[in-house]
Amino acid sequence: MEAIFDENKNKCFLHGKCTRWLLFNDKQQVIGRIAAFVNYEYLQAQPTGGIGFFECIDSERAAHYMFDYCRFWLMQQGIEAMDGPINFGERMNWWGLLLEGFHSPLYGMNYNPPYYKRLFESYGFQVYFYQDCYSLSLREELPDKFYKIRDRIKSNDSYKVIPFCKKDLVEFAQDFTYIYNKSWQNHGEGKSIKEKEAVKLFKAMKDVLDEKTIWFTYHEGNPIACWLNLPDLNAHFKSLKGKFGPLEMLKFLWQRKFSPTRKLVGVLFGVVPEYQNKGIEAFMIVNALETIKSKTQYNNYEMQWVGDFNPKMVNFALNMGAQRTRQLATYRYLFDDTRSFYKHPTIS
Repeated sequence: MEAIFDENKNKCFLHGKCTRWLLFNDKQQVIGRIAAFVNYEYLQAQPTGGIGFFECIDSERAAHYMFDYCRFWLMQQGIEAMDGPINFGERMNWWGLLLEGFHSPLYGMNYNPPYYKRLFESYGFQVYFYQDCYSLSLREELPDKFYKIRDRIKSNDSYKVIPFCKKDLVEFAQDFTYIYNKSWQNHGEGKSIKEKEAVKLFKAMKDVLDEKTIWFTYHEGNPIACWLNLPDLNAHFKSLKGKFGPLEMLKFLWQRKFSPTRKLVGVLFGVVPEYQNKGIEAFMIVNALETIKSKTQYNNYEMQWVGDFNPKMVNFALNMGAQRTRQLATYRYLFDDTRSFYKHPTIS
């Protein structure tokens, strides 16, 4: 989390700015915190900033005081609305307010008391989109239609599904860059990643990823889809109490080897547009799960989150037999209350 506020580590400072506050009571006790930020590549119908990393006692007065501070600061930056609680960075981390599923969070996922919902909504925030997390048992078989689709595509030798390999990290990062930029171009908001950023991301994950849980699909040698999963890192990190020095690193490695987590977390799933609706999703998942089930210890799977603006992925998760286990929400507050409020556009 500290890296998010480091100008040398967070690329968002190249095209944005951020500020943070602590809220004190009259006894000089800290009773709240909040960050406000502007990312000028976050493209919206009206200039929209963000707030996040919010913590507060159960007091609407305290929360609204901080929201006011953020609103005034954002207005000074030429902003007309604010989303929150969100990340000053990618959506895969620290995004959304937890509404349902108050059990151990996934690594990089927001967690909050239930009363935070009232603090946001009493100020006037409205739900911009819901974020649903889905879980399924990896010991259960997928519906028959998944295997039929796999067999149909498998008969064509021009399609291949292969696992990630650390020694070819740079090449896989290049393929990931292509898939990501093609797949997320229709999501709006200027989402893209540069090749050097992808390489940096994969190198940062190198010590914690499991090669058997990251998969890429190719057609005639060209990358067309990827499925990125990670072990449930919070199962190990929560015992380190926020530190990660040499001793903690040794403890982490020992835990991974002798007491590995049984949960696998879905981080990202993407298929380039021209190969969507052709069964590539089922082809990749069935092939990958054959290895994951037979050669790993994972028995439970949970997706990070799927936005309600993406009905195709919601239906795909449900068709797999997954059940919703958490719900978060991204809220939006319009500074001009005479303007019409619109939810996140649906991805066609």
